[in-house]
Amino acid sequence: MGDRGGSGRPAARPATIKDVAAAAGVGIATVSRVFSGGSVSAATRERVLAAAGDLDYRPSAVGRSLKLQRTGGIGLIVPDVTDPFCADLIAGVLECARTFGEHVLLDAAHGDAGREAAIADRMMEQRVDGIIVVPEGDPAAWHSVVGAGGWVVSVDRVLPGPPDVLTVLIDDRAGVRALVEYLVGLGHRRIAFLGAASPGAPTGVREAAFRDTLAQLGVAVDEDLVVAARPERDSAYAAAAGLLQRRAGASAVLAAGHLIGEAAVLVARELDLRVPADVSIAMVGDVSWAELCDPPLTAVARPGHDAGYRACELLLRDRTRARGGPVLLPTELVIRGSCGPPRRA
Repeated sequence: MGDRGGSGRPAARPATIKDVAAAAGVGIATVSRVFSGGSVSAATRERVLAAAGDLDYRPSAVGRSLKLQRTGGIGLIVPDVTDPFCADLIAGVLECARTFGEHVLLDAAHGDAGREAAIADRMMEQRVDGIIVVPEGDPAAWHSVVGAGGWVVSVDRVLPGPPDVLTVLIDDRAGVRALVEYLVGLGHRRIAFLGAASPGAPTGVREAAFRDTLAQLGVAVDEDLVVAARPERDSAYAAAAGLLQRRAGASAVLAAGHLIGEAAVLVARELDLRVPADVSIAMVGDVSWAELCDPPLTAVARPGHDAGYRACELLLRDRTRARGGPVLLPTELVIRGSCGPPRRA
């Protein structure tokens, strides 16, 4: 007699959808909905997936694609796979996709609008179930995807136009507000902002929150202390050096991103400025090296993993909330040793 698995089936015969349905106590149609991303209750989904795992069931991708006229899978487009936020986002999407039995097609646009549009077109040709994107290109390209019947989840950016684009945002406004309130509470009144950008980008939202919070606290914004910098190392270094070398009197520096924060720390070290005795430094984005600095860097943590997981859930399960507005995920202020009271003259 041949070996038998724990389910009582002969080991040589692969499990079928009928086996999973019987083990989970549901109908075959319910199992099919679970693996095609259809609407079922969370408890039923968990029961079906548990039964499938016990039986080592693998749905036929070829069969599903022939029946549904799609190949399945999720498209994921990010600006840069090496960026810490994007890396966390990718991990979140992959973890969620595994729970749905889906695979992920990943590509990076590297800030090239034409490349982003071409990747989207290729993914649509491959008939993916939908695309998750951190968009940097022309919104019109995504209008075309939606117009062709594609599902899109935009992460960390708002795509103006089609109401059927699902959106997951990070509450950068609240994060920057908490950080500015913390710095003002320490006694800082001359706070520099590094990383101004166009209003549609996340750093634009952060600058607006910086200005609004200071105004609400009755602290004047010194325009000489608001310095533009692109999220690139050369631009970030030039901006930080220009600010700190001219001794503009900033007692604290708020960097709008981790590359700009890294540049501020490096320039301060080169100029023999003590942190936080001579200048306090904090940034948006709690990357792994922040706590390894001397002193460790105060930062606003942005939930990249959660954003990726939630975006995948929206795409595969919660598409009906498209018209309910963006999903807004909270940030967290992580206070470390890089900020202190301003030095007295």
